[in-house]
Amino acid sequence: IHAALFPKEAGDKAGNSSTYNWDYLKKDNGRFYYSIEGKAESRTGVDVSEHQGYINWDAVAKDGISFAFVRVGNRGLTTGKLSQDEYFEYNAKAADQAGLKVGAYFFSQATSVTEAEEEAGYVLQLLQNKSVDYPVVFDWEQTSVDGSRTADATGEQITSYASAFCKKIAKAGYTAGVYFNRSLGYNYYDLEQLKEFEFWLAEYRSVPAFYYDFGLWQYSDNAQVQGIDAAVDINVSFK
Repeated sequence: IHAALFPKEAGDKAGNSSTYNWDYLKKDNGRFYYSIEGKAESRTGVDVSEHQGYINWDAVAKDGISFAFVRVGNRGLTTGKLSQDEYFEYNAKAADQAGLKVGAYFFSQATSVTEAEEEAGYVLQLLQNKSVDYPVVFDWEQTSVDGSRTADATGEQITSYASAFCKKIAKAGYTAGVYFNRSLGYNYYDLEQLKEFEFWLAEYRSVPAFYYDFGLWQYSDNAQVQGIDAAVDINVSFK
């Protein structure tokens, strides 16, 4: 049983229950937003990779999307090779030119702190001369691929990988963050050790039930957005 399953002392980011009043969570045309007394307290965004193919970012902006997380790259599930996302350069530049705030994420399959730091260095190199307003995020996910290098990873291990990645990102002057679903957030990550970084929760339901606080909420992986032909992940930023 992991410590992250239980509330910590009040006052820290990992231990507090969610600070949001979900009575203020509204939905319009299929999209969630957070509004207090008629004042919008959130923004709507997408996260994309080469899997979405070519994106018309001007059309995306006109469809009410104000920020985008673009995938920088990934580490191979079985090979461990670092690869740049095919559309990273285009997405980062075109989204910015269309007026969206840009964040970045890296799909990690690190098996050591050294590899996590290598991933951060790889990301920092590719982010040079890019406009980045939103966090740079560590996205480590469990996979069921035969021969996966990370199949036996423990919560203690992936917490150390996330921490190493984020510390290197933060040291370079960016806001660092960690992406996770409820399973990873409760049963693997020790959120106490990561509380200095932003939390990005993936939870596909009408109201988040995750106990701890978070700044970004991915509520669907099947959204339709103008300018993007494929289904896309959609998010709320509460900041």
